[in-house]
Amino acid sequence: MKKYLVIGNPIEHSLSPRLHNFWIKTNNLDAIYEKKKLNYSEIDNLILDVKKKKIHGINVTVPFKKTVIPYLDQLSFESENTQSVNTIYLDNDKLVGHNTDIEGFERSIKDLKLDITNKKILILGAGGVVPSIIFALYKMKVIEIIVSNRTKSKADSLKDLFKNLTIVDWGTVPEVDIIINATSIGLKKNDKINLDISKIGPNKFFYDVIYKPNQTNFLKEGQKLGNRTENGKLMFIYQALASFKVWHGVEPKINEELIKILD
Repeated sequence: MKKYLVIGNPIEHSLSPRLHNFWIKTNNLDAIYEKKKLNYSEIDNLILDVKKKKIHGINVTVPFKKTVIPYLDQLSFESENTQSVNTIYLDNDKLVGHNTDIEGFERSIKDLKLDITNKKILILGAGGVVPSIIFALYKMKVIEIIVSNRTKSKADSLKDLFKNLTIVDWGTVPEVDIIINATSIGLKKNDKINLDISKIGPNKFFYDVIYKPNQTNFLKEGQKLGNRTENGKLMFIYQALASFKVWHGVEPKINEELIKILD
């Protein structure tokens, strides 16, 4: 039986095992997918387990998407350009780091029939999945990306990868078409983003990378102001689908039963 893992810290909230094990079962694969809370000191041994083929694939989540890079033999084009890895696999005894978050975000936006060409975007947050979202947005030909993070220096460091970013102080709410919450604020029920988002006005698009709870306070606020809202569930599903395809060579199906088990 092949073993797959998602690693992160925290990891309790992850629905990845539920999703991957559903697809493993429906495709009659001899495999299992688990989650593991990891400390930085444990990465070395875990990578060794992949090299020894004790583990056949790893999904990487916060805070390790960049940390794992020095342990790998090569990066895919997507990982190289975002310095972010969320999928690890062995190819001809070489450890490869890949980034399926880009595909996940892009496909989720396309599913919503949302044309974001020439739109102005505000991203809240600068860690984890943010480089992948920026990469996908530029691919989809947005006109401007503005990033705001509580620690401004972290947002500034994104300019090493993406020269054309605009960085603003936390609390600044510029006029944009789309606002994306890519912080972890919202994972807890009472979490509130301390920003006056009423300045954005109506008929905008509010997107939250968080998919559990289904509706964060950020999305509730957006709705109250008369905006279209969407959580990160589709992105989560599509990035997982891309990882599954890399590991198993099978494109799993997305159906109502799958959506139900993630609620």
